[in-house]
Amino acid sequence: MVTVCLTGQEAGSSIMRKAFGAYLPGKVRVAAGLFAVTTIAFAFSSCSVIDVMSPEPRVAVGETTSSIMPSSPVPSTGMQRLVPSNPMMVGYPRMNQPVAPQGFAMPAEEAQCRQQLRRMGVTFTDLAPINDGGSCRIDHPIRVSGLAGNVEMKPAATLNCQMALAFASWTRSELAPSARWRYLSGVKTIHQGSSYSCRRIAGTSVASEHSKGNALDVMRIELRNGRDIDVRKPGWFAFRERALLNNVRSGGCSYFTTVLGPGYNAAHADHFHFDLKGRRNGYVACR
Repeated sequence: MVTVCLTGQEAGSSIMRKAFGAYLPGKVRVAAGLFAVTTIAFAFSSCSVIDVMSPEPRVAVGETTSSIMPSSPVPSTGMQRLVPSNPMMVGYPRMNQPVAPQGFAMPAEEAQCRQQLRRMGVTFTDLAPINDGGSCRIDHPIRVSGLAGNVEMKPAATLNCQMALAFASWTRSELAPSARWRYLSGVKTIHQGSSYSCRRIAGTSVASEHSKGNALDVMRIELRNGRDIDVRKPGWFAFRERALLNNVRSGGCSYFTTVLGPGYNAAHADHFHFDLKGRRNGYVACR
């Protein structure tokens, strides 16, 4: 079927000629024709409304345009699948552990540990229990983002409270005084490489202390004067840097049960490893 759109004047004249042209005088025909033109123009708007509202497609079959959506949605692929439809939730999956709910019950020793951290000026957040199976769990974890003296922890470290307390004490009593003595500067940021991590000790089937939030690896120390101290073994003439690192490393043996670093093995060539591994004979591995 072919649709022909007439102008208002043509349509009015055609209708009047067919309906009344043979019976009406000339002047009456003119007046009636004008009335018909106005009525038809208002009703059909020169056929444009009918064209727009017509259910018949005006594009080639199978062609997709920006105005016409395909009959079935195209499945998402790749990272697009990770973006939720809720606009308030747009973003990639969160990797952080959830925060513990308010009023979360904990043993008395955990509450006391947190009181000590607050008195020392440690900035931390209680997290929900972590249980990744096997030995990978922390019943009452915390996320530490700052230490006494406005020392930042980057990135924030997920630890058990006892490990956080030991590290905060070491920073305040060993690292900060050594930095002031040798560089006349305070510590700005401690850059850590690993806190909680569900893994085994390299080359063994034994669970790492990291899997319990009971260990922390320090990669470098940033001072407030702009100095950046890398834990990797310093050069022959880096006397102050070597003295600082040796001092805080040996001092760590009074706070942790394991202290490892450059020179121990290849796996620890670029960081200090501190943990609170429990040993029956009370042995401290300070190497």
